[in-house]
Amino acid sequence: MNFRFVCQVFTSAVLSASLFAQSSQPSLTIYNQDFAVVRQQIPLDLKSGENQVNVNEITMHLEPDSVVLRDPTGKHALQILEQNYRADAISEPLLLSFYEGKTIDFETAGGQTVKGKVIRSGYTPRNYFSINRGQEYYPTAAQQPVIEVNGQLRFTLPGTPVFPSLTDDSILKPRLEWSLTTDKPGKFPAEFSYITGGMSWEADYNIVAPDKGDIVDVVGWVTMDNQTGKTFENARIKLMAGDVNKIQPGMNGAKVSLMAMARAPEAAGPAVTEKAFDEYHLYTLERATTLRDRETKQVEFIHGDSVTAKQIYIYDGAKIDVNRYNWGWENIRNDHSYGTESNPKIWVMREFVNSQANHLGMPLPKGRVRFYRRNDDGQIEFTGENVIDHTPRDETVRMYTGNAFDLTGERRRIDYLVEPKKTSATESFEIKVRNHKKEAVNVRVVEHLYRSMNWDIASNSADYKKTDARTIEFPITIPPDGEKVVNYTAHYSW
Repeated sequence: MNFRFVCQVFTSAVLSASLFAQSSQPSLTIYNQDFAVVRQQIPLDLKSGENQVNVNEITMHLEPDSVVLRDPTGKHALQILEQNYRADAISEPLLLSFYEGKTIDFETAGGQTVKGKVIRSGYTPRNYFSINRGQEYYPTAAQQPVIEVNGQLRFTLPGTPVFPSLTDDSILKPRLEWSLTTDKPGKFPAEFSYITGGMSWEADYNIVAPDKGDIVDVVGWVTMDNQTGKTFENARIKLMAGDVNKIQPGMNGAKVSLMAMARAPEAAGPAVTEKAFDEYHLYTLERATTLRDRETKQVEFIHGDSVTAKQIYIYDGAKIDVNRYNWGWENIRNDHSYGTESNPKIWVMREFVNSQANHLGMPLPKGRVRFYRRNDDGQIEFTGENVIDHTPRDETVRMYTGNAFDLTGERRRIDYLVEPKKTSATESFEIKVRNHKKEAVNVRVVEHLYRSMNWDIASNSADYKKTDARTIEFPITIPPDGEKVVNYTAHYSW
């Protein structure tokens, strides 16, 4: 098996023993695409010529061809002649495979010991190289163990196997085995980096509104999940946000090695700091933390008080059949019933500006946003949730959170006429919005002009604004327990 290695040489000052002790803590950069870059120091004591080195402190999902090994001081040039990635850690089926053709003891449920010859262990090794490329091998037949007891074959184990001892080839956890050479002997700490799967992070936001009004509190959390099979003690952790291209299993092409070697400055301050990095954003946890295997950890990374987050009502009354979404202009014009089905629901939206003036301003990584509102008894109630994409500073976030209970809409077409030469048409609609609340509400009535790209509004009963080439919006106010009616006629030509 051939692997790709990168060995780099840098020149720097002599690394003292105290610096080595400090630098030995691991460093992680976790991407929100279910992988991470691991950097750690490993002590090497090399002689001239070829050296055999085993590294056990690695994850179960290490990508072998992403390995980087170097002397950070630049005093030693390292070359990996050969690397073996051993991921077949000790298990009962694996040990049975070591004793195929041999007789061992089995302890039965009743405490008796019987002897059985292992004809077939049932162990099927996984091809980790192929797994990383989406080509995992699956056996064509079920692999059951076959044990001979008293001259008879059994397709189940007669009891719990009792193994004499571990073989010399046994490993207890995943391991890298290196054949290394160096230009000069010596004892020094080397920097060892690699990409691993099994690590992920995501952002979550909680927005709490008062019983009335739009001034809210925003709290953002990052949640890290470690499923790598390794615990990282006292680790420096960075989180990379952005759409980083990485070839997924099953895709053709070379693997992309993403070694983010930038180091954040040591400084006291907030729990998480943010900075732009290349075309992405890097969030650094300012406190070292331990991330245990199979552990989920949360850290607060943003807290905004008195943030203005307006609640908006939108009535988009045209209900289009999904089977007609990809229709062409000709089909749309000739189908008189297109766009006449009405949607009665009025959407509830929340929007806020991610700016310092609005007590935010940190680029927001994509994640789930949950909305709460305080009741008049002081308790908070859940009022909806949605997901935001990566949002730079000074951009507006708008999210759908549900449908209004006490607001309804009705949309019906009054007229549709295609002129004899079939080069123009007129279409008229009547839109009613009813408010059953005890206070007035503002609603944005959205209309889509879908018959042609060339249009004008021939008549309208309320002011409107054009939001894009095919959309207009009527901002209206409906009184308490009242109704507002909007009429308009669109003229199309082609």
